[in-house]
Amino acid sequence: MSFQAYLDNIKAKTGKGPNDFKKLAEQKGFTQNGQIKPGVKATDITNWLKTDFALGHGHAMAVFALLKGIKKEGDE
Repeated sequence: MSFQAYLDNIKAKTGKGPNDFKKLAEQKGFTQNGQIKPGVKATDITNWLKTDFALGHGHAMAVFALLKGIKKEGDE
């Protein structure tokens, strides 16, 4: 499955896209100025996404990769 397919599935399930998750992560205190804050671990973010949005681990990690800048919307 491509990265974009993960994002499409997440949007279908939650109604939220990449920019929504970026804003929500900042509101939750995980990011600042588009960067993950020091000390914030992948587990902190994936647990939030699993709890609040009922995402599975793979989909939560896709959002983490987006927030971390490892992947971006449109990546294969």
